[in-house]
Amino acid sequence: MTTHAAAEPGAPLTAAAPLLEARGVSFRHHGARVPLFDRLSLRLAPGEFAGILGPNGSGKTTLLRLLAGLLRPDSGQVILEDAELEALSPRLRARSIAVVLQEPSLLFNFSVLEIALMGRAPHLGLWGLEGAGDFTAARRALAEVDLAGCEDRPVQELSSGERQRVFLARALAQEPRLLLLDEPTAFLDLRHALGLYEILRRLNRERGLTVVTVSHDLSLAARYAGRLILLNRGRIAADGAPGEVVTPARLRDVYGAETDVFLDPTTGTPVVIARGPALGPADGAERGPAA
Repeated sequence: MTTHAAAEPGAPLTAAAPLLEARGVSFRHHGARVPLFDRLSLRLAPGEFAGILGPNGSGKTTLLRLLAGLLRPDSGQVILEDAELEALSPRLRARSIAVVLQEPSLLFNFSVLEIALMGRAPHLGLWGLEGAGDFTAARRALAEVDLAGCEDRPVQELSSGERQRVFLARALAQEPRLLLLDEPTAFLDLRHALGLYEILRRLNRERGLTVVTVSHDLSLAARYAGRLILLNRGRIAADGAPGEVVTPARLRDVYGAETDVFLDPTTGTPVVIARGPALGPADGAERGPAA
């Protein structure tokens, strides 16, 4: 597996003290016969923009939840700098790691500002009351996702693209060092998907925010992430720069599909065109319960 270290934000990284590290992590879903992950190791350096890819059942979402501390490994450790993640309180974890899961449902029609303010929870005092600094942080987060001036709008009246940016603002209001996103563009059209990734790239480059996204869109992930981690049945099949990971042979092995891969003449990043199913190791392979 490739090791990565801090260089320029958004670029593949090569050898530095990790911000977050999975060390020999094993995990079995309840009722599963075999572990999804068996001694998996992974390092994320400060300032990376990484994409986690893989077919359904490969473990993408489960890995993201393990890295966020939302799931506990059966064995092994997830380390945030020099602290074991499960030893930290949820409040302390949330000051360093923010998570944006697939678009959640809301029971109440909160305003945009109220949603953003929810991200300040890890920083509130004993009485849980927001102060002037919390409102400033929430409004700054809304400005970072291009929603300044929308504070009073009810969130349920927004488009899917706007709602996803509100949830991103809530995560940014936590003032994290690491942002984990699970399929952030799953419900978005092309324009809003590109717009969201442009925001993530800007945050990565200008603020040095470490960003990790789970994605099914190979071309989109390759366009924005400097590092791609390709999972296959709970194992890391490839880890490196987009041009190293996204190849026809590797996609045939992992996805069981024939593809054409060419370089975008504007960005120089791989673009994937599916040609059809292929007979190969991925055909009929047993999948785990996690995406």
